[in-house]
Amino acid sequence: MQTLFLDRDGVINRRIIGGYVTNIDEFEFLPGVLNALTVLSKKFSHIFIVTNQQGVGKGLFSIHELYEIHQHMLDEIKKNGGKIANIYVSPHLEKENNINRKPNPGMALQAKQDFPEINFNTSIMVGDSLSDMQFGKKVGMKTVFLTNGESPTQEIIDIADLIFVDLLDFSANHKR
Repeated sequence: MQTLFLDRDGVINRRIIGGYVTNIDEFEFLPGVLNALTVLSKKFSHIFIVTNQQGVGKGLFSIHELYEIHQHMLDEIKKNGGKIANIYVSPHLEKENNINRKPNPGMALQAKQDFPEINFNTSIMVGDSLSDMQFGKKVGMKTVFLTNGESPTQEIIDIADLIFVDLLDFSANHKR
């Protein structure tokens, strides 16, 4: 079975434009995501979340607060029948150009180290940004861009293998 990599903000939860989800109260699942994750958990051997969280690096919230947000998210996903194998986080600032910060491949390489059975050539990266698509391509994954109702740029159209509206649309229409 295939492996699925998901971005967090804008894919699983509502993205705060120009800001960050800094606590559980600000974390809001996007419509249909919990149902989508239940369906996808049956289609994929592993689902990983790979997320840049430079708000930690900026000191806007702590790694502990991020852990609490992620624990809340995982509890809700599990309660609804979904499974997440692991969450990989880059708290680094964009200007640091750290290997773990998307579009760099560090989080994918860490997942492969933790789960050696991952085959990037049969894996899918789902995200809502150019850096998500670049991240997936750097290790040979198929890429899926979620528009969230917006028109994708030509750069996105050129790099993404598939385009869907949201995670629910992807889960309903993805064929292995």
